[in-house]
Amino acid sequence: MRITLLAVGRMRRGPERTLLTDYLDRFAKAGRATGLPPVAMVEVEGRPSEAEALSRAVPAGAALVALDERGTLATSPDIAAMLAGYRDDARDLCLMIGGADGLDPALRARADRAVSFGRMVWPHMLARVMLAEQLYRAASILSGGPYHRA
Repeated sequence: MRITLLAVGRMRRGPERTLLTDYLDRFAKAGRATGLPPVAMVEVEGRPSEAEALSRAVPAGAALVALDERGTLATSPDIAAMLAGYRDDARDLCLMIGGADGLDPALRARADRAVSFGRMVWPHMLARVMLAEQLYRAASILSGGPYHRA
């Protein structure tokens, strides 16, 4: 299994980048105990066509999960169960975050599922950090670690 976090735009140095790196490192360590590989971060440029750039970057055969405000609200245990399911099926996973204007409708339709962080719209750079934190939380849930208190 491979996990890819696919996003539009290059994240610059700063607090968001620091948090993203920290949570992806935590996930890599916590995930190892549960059979989850480190996350590969793939950033694409949005010009000339954001949808084409994202579509080309989705790994062949990977389950595609779109982060989208119109998606299903998921709890942290739901995310953990989703990860465990893809891991157990030995299926690659691609988690996709669009740019400032969201995802093209054709890409949303192509996704195996769409997940929402709520009805509010979040900056796409911050959404990466939030997703990385949820991945780490999911690995902690799967390993029985103390990070997630429910």
